[in-house]
Amino acid sequence: MWSNLPFDVLANIFSFLSPDSLARARSTCKYWHLCSKTCYSFNLNNQQPWFLALPIRNHKPCFYAHNPDLNNWYELSLEFLPVPVRAVSPIGSLLLLKISHSTTLQLAICNPFSRQFRYLPQLNISRTNPAVGVVVLNQGVQFPSFRIYVAGGMSEAAQGGATYEPTTEMYDSEVDEWQIVGSMPVEFAVRLTVWTPNESVRIGNVLYWITSARVYSVIGCDVSTNTWKEISVPMAERLGFATLVGRDGVLGLVGGISGGNSCVWEMEEGDIWGLKNKVPSELGWKLLGGNSNSNNKRNWESTKCVGNDEAICLYRDLGSGMVVWRKVRDEEGSEWEWNWVEGCGCIKGKKVHNCSIRGILIHPTLASSIF
Repeated sequence: MWSNLPFDVLANIFSFLSPDSLARARSTCKYWHLCSKTCYSFNLNNQQPWFLALPIRNHKPCFYAHNPDLNNWYELSLEFLPVPVRAVSPIGSLLLLKISHSTTLQLAICNPFSRQFRYLPQLNISRTNPAVGVVVLNQGVQFPSFRIYVAGGMSEAAQGGATYEPTTEMYDSEVDEWQIVGSMPVEFAVRLTVWTPNESVRIGNVLYWITSARVYSVIGCDVSTNTWKEISVPMAERLGFATLVGRDGVLGLVGGISGGNSCVWEMEEGDIWGLKNKVPSELGWKLLGGNSNSNNKRNWESTKCVGNDEAICLYRDLGSGMVVWRKVRDEEGSEWEWNWVEGCGCIKGKKVHNCSIRGILIHPTLASSIF
């Protein structure tokens, strides 16, 4: 029966397969291989996002991917990349990358599963270590139109010395060029340059970054009006780590209280934070490698976090395992559940060297795209 299915019917079936299943289908026969190459999308509503673990340093050019539906880890090569890179953010099924050997910011995009890569144009102003934010214009598709905002950073002044750059630039994927779109308070430019990781969270028209200067706080920019603001963080002076996440159109914050629990807060009206949930105590101890019966206080400083509308993952390194708060769907709707995911200790019986990682949540695809 399968060998007699019409081409369009088979392609529609293939569109529901995850990348690992689609790769196996491709190897069945020439007809299936040809059909799978025309399959450009899969049903995002029925697929959980994968966790990509990208080694941070001193590692061979590869990354590790966890498929939550099959609970499998895979190792995939990054040897197709022409230069060393660091991941900044997912854009649909693509990755936004920072060229790591460049002193000033140079960005690129790639599909790590179909092994496609492309440099983005140079910025109008050469900047070192600016904050980067992404606005996806058409959510729910693998290769959306998008805008990238770059704020702050160090630049070379006319007198020959370095200075903080109090401007914002925007890249529009539809016209493939950068333009300067506004100014920003110098104080925010300094803090975004020195105390802020590259990743951001977009809620509506506002991009948010978290800064760790003295204690954690949040800096936001309404990109439609170029309006900047600062928001306090709950228990900021006691947090061992803090990460912003977006959950169903609401700004969330995940933070570990030194000596206590790791919590999830959500922004309510008036820029007030409300406690949403806590990491179950036994899972928190498991992540930190401790014992809930011991008198040791929990230290969250080595913890990292990544999240989106479908999952929040707390992790430390490649082999330690993850605490995952994931949206689970059934016939009656959806709810969020806490789970434990074992770390990547071995793949196909071969031991994997443990290393520090940067985590990304993404819906992968093998489809070719036009950058």
